[in-house]
Amino acid sequence: MASSTDRIEKRVLLRAPRDRVWRAISDSKHFGSWFGVEFDGPFVAGATIVGKIVPTTVDAEVAKSQEPYKGFRFEFAVDRVEPMRLFSFRWHPYAVDSSVDYSKEPSTLVAFVLDEAADGTMLTVTESGFDQIPLERRAKAFAANEGGWTAQMKLIEKYLAHHAQA
Repeated sequence: MASSTDRIEKRVLLRAPRDRVWRAISDSKHFGSWFGVEFDGPFVAGATIVGKIVPTTVDAEVAKSQEPYKGFRFEFAVDRVEPMRLFSFRWHPYAVDSSVDYSKEPSTLVAFVLDEAADGTMLTVTESGFDQIPLERRAKAFAANEGGWTAQMKLIEKYLAHHAQA
């Protein structure tokens, strides 16, 4: 079992059918809209794509907090795409200093898992692997992503509530 410092887990009941939630997490354009990232291609298992931060279109307050990072680029290594069930990727958490080369560091694994629920779809997001991040960055990366995933759960909920095309 992973330690409490190694993994972040968030759950949210989304009042939307599973196929809409799946599109929101597995289609790079939909994902980017609520998450606040523009990707240079689709999510394909085994592919690495580049994302750049563009403030979310879903929430003005969160968009304002993302504004200082606008244009910042990062890599997103798509791990698994199991339709209607699981989407996962690897990245370097809280890699926000453009003068640092994070490529030599271990990455964390982020997994989005969908489950049926009585009133919609249960989304569980887990990010694991923080115990492998260099000690000097570990606590800050964990804290930043803990808060970040809390905000992202609210963003996907808002996105699905207000974007019928998702």
